[in-house]
Amino acid sequence: MPTGQERATIVRRAVRVAVAASAGFYPLLYGAGLPVMALYALFAPIAVGLLSPVPGSGRQRVSVMLRALPPALVLATLGTLLAVQTWAAVGGMLAVGFVLAFAAVGGPRPAGVAPGLQLFYILACFPPYAPGTLGQRLAGLTLGVLALAACELLLPDPPAASYPERLARALGEAARGAAPGGVPPEKLREAGARLRLASVPPAERPAGAGRTDRALEQGGRAVRRLLDQLATLAETPPAGPDPASAALLDRVSELCTTCARFLRTGTGPPVAGALEEAMRDFQAERVRLASGPPGERPPVEVLRRQSQVLALAESARMAEITTDIAVHGHPTEPAVPRRLFWYAELSTPRLWARRVTGNVTFRSVLFQNALRTALGLAAARAVAGSLDLSHGFWVLLAVLTLGRTTAGATWRAVRLAVAGNAAGALVAGALLIGLGPHTDAYAALLAPVMLVAFALGPLLGIAYAQGLFTLVVATAFAQIEPVTWRLSEARMIDVVTGSVIGLLCGLLAWPAGARREVHRAMAELLRVCAELVPVTAQALLTPADGSRAAGPQTLPDGSRTAGPRTLPGVHRLRLAEAAYAQYRTEAPGEDTRTDWHAMLIAANHMLLGAHWLPRFGLRPEAGASAPAAAWARATAEELVAETDRIAAELTGAPAPVRRWTAPDGPPPTPLSVDLEVWMTSLAHQLTRIDSSLTPPPGPDAPPVTPSRRRTAPPG
Repeated sequence: MPTGQERATIVRRAVRVAVAASAGFYPLLYGAGLPVMALYALFAPIAVGLLSPVPGSGRQRVSVMLRALPPALVLATLGTLLAVQTWAAVGGMLAVGFVLAFAAVGGPRPAGVAPGLQLFYILACFPPYAPGTLGQRLAGLTLGVLALAACELLLPDPPAASYPERLARALGEAARGAAPGGVPPEKLREAGARLRLASVPPAERPAGAGRTDRALEQGGRAVRRLLDQLATLAETPPAGPDPASAALLDRVSELCTTCARFLRTGTGPPVAGALEEAMRDFQAERVRLASGPPGERPPVEVLRRQSQVLALAESARMAEITTDIAVHGHPTEPAVPRRLFWYAELSTPRLWARRVTGNVTFRSVLFQNALRTALGLAAARAVAGSLDLSHGFWVLLAVLTLGRTTAGATWRAVRLAVAGNAAGALVAGALLIGLGPHTDAYAALLAPVMLVAFALGPLLGIAYAQGLFTLVVATAFAQIEPVTWRLSEARMIDVVTGSVIGLLCGLLAWPAGARREVHRAMAELLRVCAELVPVTAQALLTPADGSRAAGPQTLPDGSRTAGPRTLPGVHRLRLAEAAYAQYRTEAPGEDTRTDWHAMLIAANHMLLGAHWLPRFGLRPEAGASAPAAAWARATAEELVAETDRIAAELTGAPAPVRRWTAPDGPPPTPLSVDLEVWMTSLAHQLTRIDSSLTPPPGPDAPPVTPSRRRTAPPG
């Protein structure tokens, strides 16, 4: 049920569309006597303002509409010229349908305006083939879009907080959480949850492919992780005096405050590299203290807490770099590690090319949706042209508006739409019979009928929307040319035809939507990222010189070792996030047990650890002891095996029954504690994922086999 604010938004939109459509239709039809231009002026606001959910405030939508106007004119021209032959119109529909549906890779705004652009081609590509009316069509379309843009400015929706502002608020909360006294853990996690893209209005989501949007999206994940780490730290009070951790937390608090101000004002950026230097000093002090006499070494609990503080400082450092890129549009200092900020120095065209080519795969739900939509529209155009259906435009409109990403959801929408159209057709037929050829009566009814239809339809559901839209169609066409009750019959036949075509496409092309894809994408993501665990452990086991980290090292011959290959994992992460986002819209109340979000967190945990541990995880010059090295390698192998088992379970492949928990008694050294905190946290996340995949035992279930535990050797 829509909330009060959502109802107000729907009513404002209905008023804007009805006023814009009336402002173009009546003067052009009755004043200028141009029915073709009047029809396009009526249809343009409906297509762009009602059937295309363009997100954003009034000014944002106006910007999208004005930028979409030139492509709309091109598509209307193309449709007018290709209407000469059915096969030409079908080929054009296939290409236009795919390109516009695939535009969803560009984010919510291109995805929102794409249906309206498709409708401009669809309306123009049907008979009669009348290239001589092209000027009137384009003029009416332009007037309709401009009238709607004016209404958007005169009756706008209230603006929402921008993502940079949301990020600044979250950074302010993180600054308070890192300061003495802190913030309750639940409030820190609530602040992080508000940065989830699902909680952000579509227009404010940083979903573009450019550097600024990528930096904001990456910064949001870094700040969410920082808030969660601060909440975890607040739940585990210090086991003893730890001035080094307190000093580093103060630096984190200052940095978060500075970054929040920088995001809001664009001035006063943080001192580049200051936090990184503090982190190196902090880790060097840890190594010094832990290498001292046995009686003077800090307790293991203190070392674990220090490792947690170092990890959250790395999250703050990531937020600092992404803030710099987001505000300036490019990094003012080298963004290190480069593999994690791979986009920072690439041009916008190359970034868009990567986004597009990365989704040109059958594993991408965006590609699947675009292909399904294009095939459905092309098939509908072929059927409508071959059968010479009257007003065949409605066949394609039904395919476009009733198609869903799963066959089940499409069937539910079709049932309601057919029922609504049947009721609407009966009322419209009675209206046409009762009023006959009295055009003035239809003219008086059109504006109020549009207002009621556009307001109540979205509020009451698909059936009401389809039925009321049938009344709008009847009152509009009755003014353009003489019509009878058979207009309602034609619309009913067209809607049923389009519904059947859309349903067949849904059954033949990925009928389960993202259900299977989210399982496959998450499994591949976990497998690819798990390969980084033993690589990271080995990097920290290799002896290093002095205080430098174990990232890319300089070899005696002057060459450089390669850092962890995280780009495949980042690519898999984006595909998995897209599949998960669609799956949540398809089955909001189903499969609530499987913790998909925990899988994304675990993958991020592996990707980030593969960068920051080699970078800041300093080692004794002689390297780890043999028992500690054996513990690290064995634990990494266990984690990879457990991840592979979970991935196999996700895809339904046979997998050995295997249960593993975090090891006991980790070696009490800085290196071993850093690895232990990282891998133990990962083990806990895998355990949570596994428990969400395993149904709870019933009363007759056999007893659970105790978990295998590996006892760590003394360090």
